[in-house]
Amino acid sequence: MRSLPDGFRAVVIGSSGGIGSALSARLNADPRCGGVVGLSRAEGFDLLDEASIEAAARRLAADVRRPDLVFDATGALQIDGYGPEKSLRTLDPAGMAMQFAVNAIGPALILKHIAPLLPRDRRGLFATLSARVGSIGDNRLGGWISYRSAKAALNQIVRTAAIEIARTHPQAVVVALHPGTVATRLSDPFAGQRDRLSPDKAATALLGALDGLTPERTGSFHAYDGSAIAW
Repeated sequence: MRSLPDGFRAVVIGSSGGIGSALSARLNADPRCGGVVGLSRAEGFDLLDEASIEAAARRLAADVRRPDLVFDATGALQIDGYGPEKSLRTLDPAGMAMQFAVNAIGPALILKHIAPLLPRDRRGLFATLSARVGSIGDNRLGGWISYRSAKAALNQIVRTAAIEIARTHPQAVVVALHPGTVATRLSDPFAGQRDRLSPDKAATALLGALDGLTPERTGSFHAYDGSAIAW
């Protein structure tokens, strides 16, 4: 991460997942990184419990060195037995509510409690994993209504939060990133014959894309290769 100062600190949320663990490994291997804090269920972090997120933010705030980079690598396609719908006929309100809880509300609470810890007087980076299928403009296949809608909501949350954060953190970059189709348990049931990125390649690409974004691009939506994605 060449755009951050030597000794920069990073927080990876969802650090036990396929992409999250690869991001943590990549950052730990960066000689310019001064430390990585991983947050996951193993550390008692619960995306569905605001008190848990707030407690994690308090612990981070108590550190002398606040994070320069926060990467939210949470997200799920199948939750409690509910998978992506193939048609409107299979839409289930409980399943839809869970998609929004995990893929939109959880990241919104991370933005609420942890994003303000970014430095106010220098560059800071916040990224959350969205998905290309959350793009309304790019939707040509239909299906997956709950997951698509939750990720579209996440994109709006990121856009709105970025505007507010820019008022107090003018050098911050707050973005949604699409990681591509990555070889993880999340994508295993849906990959078919599609080529998939390894978690390490996806993590490397995501960090590279984030590193190249300027504050003028805060509140935007990008793929792992840095290209912009339509809302």
